Amino acid sequence: MRKFNVAVVGATGAVGEEFYRLFEEHDFPIAKLVPLASARSVGKEIEYASRAIKVKELTYEVFEQEEIDIAFFSAGGSISAEFAPFAVEAGAVVIDNTSHFRMDADIPLVVPEVNPSDIALWKNRGIIANPNCSTIQMVQALKALDDLYGIVRVDVSTYQATSGAGKAGMEELVKQMQDFFAFKLDQSAHEAFKHQIALNVIPEVDIAMENGFTKEEMKMVNETRKILHKDIEIAATCVRVPVLRSHSESITVTFDQNVDVDVDKVKEAFANFENLVVMDDLQNSVYPMPITATDTDMTYVGRIRKDIFRDNILHFWNVADQVRVGAATNSLRIAQAWMELEE
Repeated sequence: MRKFNVAVVGATGAVGEEFYRLFEEHDFPIAKLVPLASARSVGKEIEYASRAIKVKELTYEVFEQEEIDIAFFSAGGSISAEFAPFAVEAGAVVIDNTSHFRMDADIPLVVPEVNPSDIALWKNRGIIANPNCSTIQMVQALKALDDLYGIVRVDVSTYQATSGAGKAGMEELVKQMQDFFAFKLDQSAHEAFKHQIALNVIPEVDIAMENGFTKEEMKMVNETRKILHKDIEIAATCVRVPVLRSHSESITVTFDQNVDVDVDKVKEAFANFENLVVMDDLQNSVYPMPITATDTDMTYVGRIRKDIFRDNILHFWNVADQVRVGAATNSLRIAQAWMELEE
């Protein structure tokens, strides 16, 4: 099997660190691993395959100098905008985990279980975009339902872990909880979030938009429609909750009026869909939770039920690890599918 020279841009961040674990767990065919970050991180070391690798500075020339084949970007949209074109020019395929390229018409936005054929469009500009974390876990389940009945509308509320704000978000929750038990929570600073996150929920993820939704909510709307290649109606309410890892979602799906939802068929469709796991036994308190999904590569669904008043409406609960499924794992799956395409 051919091996690849791989760069990770954002080498010292939460998603970057997850990549190294995944590379080992999935035996990713790496000839050379090049962790890249800003000048202030140069000289730091990352752990991969029982050895320490020094972080190198992200420059315009480094992709050519290191003969990079695959470049995973996870260091913020402005970094991707500035450096991704140089990686492509040097001959690498860029798999970008930021929002910068997602809605560009000529750049594929991919969840491999949902729209794998779009990966072939990488040749347009040499870039494949990784969707928003909340979008990824939702569209995996939506694809199974759309294939079964055909979706008309989706209403979703998210319960997003602090991991969505990176290391700083998780550290802020831990620090505030420590301050709470030390009776100092009123003195605890909040920088990663606009309000105290410990013992609280914040119904605002990302910046406010003029239409009354947030940027995060509009990402879910626009990205889902692009991935599914379908102009379905979508409304999202995104909420930050005091959980370290793994996002949860409460999803209501409306089908055409002539559909009579069969919950058993829905469960079967979910169970047969790649990388979806059904946990649905309310009588015995079996359903997915953040602790179920954390440190796994699966998306879990449960609380599956038909609407009480309308036969064409389904409700369910969806949980996945945001750092893995919502970021690093989906990027890795894109790379694996790209490699198969290029063989």
